[in-house]
Amino acid sequence: MTDIDDAIDDVRDAAVDLLNSEGRSAAHVAVGVALTVGFALLATGIASGAFTPKRKLKHVRDGDLPITEKPRGAFSLILPAVFSATTLSAVRVWNAPHRPERTRAMGLWVAAQTVNAVWLGLRPSSTWKQVAAAMSSAGLAAAFAHEARKLDEGAGKMAAPTGGGVRMGNFLHRKADQMNERTLH
Repeated sequence: MTDIDDAIDDVRDAAVDLLNSEGRSAAHVAVGVALTVGFALLATGIASGAFTPKRKLKHVRDGDLPITEKPRGAFSLILPAVFSATTLSAVRVWNAPHRPERTRAMGLWVAAQTVNAVWLGLRPSSTWKQVAAAMSSAGLAAAFAHEARKLDEGAGKMAAPTGGGVRMGNFLHRKADQMNERTLH
């Protein structure tokens, strides 16, 4: 019986550490999880359905690709975990002691999620729009990570931008597909 109690205590302690919820009520933690997960799902829904890519014939002829690509292959399995880490970072910030830094960090997280959803939905193809998307996304992510680190170092580390990882994963997947398409005869 004590082994089970010890295991339950270990799981509870690990959850408190993961969520940064020491001294917070279960209701506060549940509201934070509901808000951050709900907002992340809303942003994802906006990005996947509300906008259509604006590509012109010139972009197609020049071979320009949208700045955002749908994750393919093995990385498509990892991407939800990456977004979950960003959401978990926001939960950790939510559970931090109430200070102006927490309010700023949560505002930056909401702004970053909103801007990322808009850029994902628009899928810009012109160079200047791709630069604007990359700079605004990276800037907001860095600002959130900076503010989050002031409150909780673990939250700041979880908030790293990952756009380059998606592009690299897709590149490797395309190369693997090209290797599989070659025939020897």
